[in-house]
Amino acid sequence: MTTSENLVLPDLRDTLRTAAAAVQVFVAEAKAPVKAKVTREGKVDRKLADAEQHAIHGYGWYATYGELFTQVSAWADALHAEGKFGEVEALLAQLLLGEYSAQLVGGIPMNQGETIRPYDLGMSDEAIHKLWTALKPLNAGATQAVKARIADHLVMARGKPTLEQTGLEETFEMIRDQFHSLAEEKVVPFAHEWHLKDQLIPLELLKELGDLGVFGLTIPEEYGGAGMGKTAMCVVSEELSRGYIGVGSLGTRSEIAAELILTGGTEAQKAEWLPRIAAAEILPTAVFTEPNTGSDLGALRTRAVLDGDHYVVTGNKTWITHAARADVMTMLVRTDPATTDYRGLSMLLATKQRMVPGDDFPSEGMSGGEIDVIGYRGMKEYELGFDGFKVARENLLGGVEGQGFKQLMATFESARIQTAARAIGVAQCALETGLNYALDRQQFGQAIFHFPRVHNKLVMMAAEIMGVRQLTYFAARRKDEDKRCDLEAGMAKLLGARVAWAAADNALQIHGGNGFAMEYRISRVLADARILNIFEGAGEIQAQVIARRLLDEGN
Repeated sequence: MTTSENLVLPDLRDTLRTAAAAVQVFVAEAKAPVKAKVTREGKVDRKLADAEQHAIHGYGWYATYGELFTQVSAWADALHAEGKFGEVEALLAQLLLGEYSAQLVGGIPMNQGETIRPYDLGMSDEAIHKLWTALKPLNAGATQAVKARIADHLVMARGKPTLEQTGLEETFEMIRDQFHSLAEEKVVPFAHEWHLKDQLIPLELLKELGDLGVFGLTIPEEYGGAGMGKTAMCVVSEELSRGYIGVGSLGTRSEIAAELILTGGTEAQKAEWLPRIAAAEILPTAVFTEPNTGSDLGALRTRAVLDGDHYVVTGNKTWITHAARADVMTMLVRTDPATTDYRGLSMLLATKQRMVPGDDFPSEGMSGGEIDVIGYRGMKEYELGFDGFKVARENLLGGVEGQGFKQLMATFESARIQTAARAIGVAQCALETGLNYALDRQQFGQAIFHFPRVHNKLVMMAAEIMGVRQLTYFAARRKDEDKRCDLEAGMAKLLGARVAWAAADNALQIHGGNGFAMEYRISRVLADARILNIFEGAGEIQAQVIARRLLDEGN
């Protein structure tokens, strides 16, 4: 076992605060040179912004690191005030921000092949040197001895829900324990078989989750929900996704549908739909994406024409999750044929019949087929076609046409917070899978865990999970306090997706050749992790949204 003597930096919390402040100053100072690259006559020029995507998106990454530093430092101070900032918490913070300090100066990996560096933002040698001067003491604490000591803690904490103190209230930790136990019993032993056989998650498990309130977790009590807020949603999503991302994502469509109805529905629609969603009486699905629109939702073409008491829908949708079992579709359609952008879009609450396995969709005017995917299989993905499909006029969300895009945008904060939580769960699953294999696998007379290149991978997973967890909880808290959090939610989702993919990839590497065999569950975790950087806003779009929001501030 590694000695802990002198591993924690003196005055670590002061060092963390100094580093966080320096990064935030650097991000603020970078705004002007980045903005100068893309503005013409004082306004952001779209063509210039497209040409300078590397710098624009990179600025989003730097801003994300800045918020991460701030939240990890705040977490350390809050735990210290409660007497809970122990050795493992100190070493995780020291390692993560020490490693990320080097990246801030030398280059942040936006993915495996694209790195953003300070010079790309237009920053001067003086500004970079100033940043490094503030970060160097923290970086000096990211040593091999620190990693080895965290590795000891990983072994001691094997089987526990979290390595570190999360800083959440006791109520949330009780929720975590409940859903951790449920996942260990009802999900983990069966998830890989569901994946290999490409099976839908059993309805019995959906019913049990419904009885536990998963689908009404954030719906107000007056509408039959638990009214617990987004922080509770994060904890539940983490633990279920740690078991299997398909199970952790079961509540996503209910979350989106409930948010749409709560923020954009009429009182009658809230009374009609929310109690049924909360009770899992009906399962929703989101029907937004079209074959050729991707992230450009404003360009969608599916038409809905009012004919008497019904809208008649014609068009095609794709990447519809859990469509076979869904009872209601939140469907984005174009109700104004004279428009070609977001202004002519409306949201419909379209009811449908469940599909009998092996048959076509039974609802009149609707057809579809399954999309074969490498991961994220437990609910299945579908392409849907609509030709004369009818939706009751009363099911126009909000009762007013042309509000669909605005209504959808109102859900993105919650959806991205939940996706970040799912990413944490997948990353935690990868960490635990890699740890168990590394401790059990013997090579050269010892468990491979004891080789630094093996346990270093696991230790960095633990540190990154801690960091993105705090960033995600920060976004959730802001949402629970009714504060705008699109920026923070986007940052959590952006970084969470990268952390999950890195964890899954490194855990597979620890497995060696066995990791490439489908019989080992890490192969599934890798496939599942890959989707996180694509849905709910691809990483490139997410980085751009973050940067544009910051660049537009103060205009």
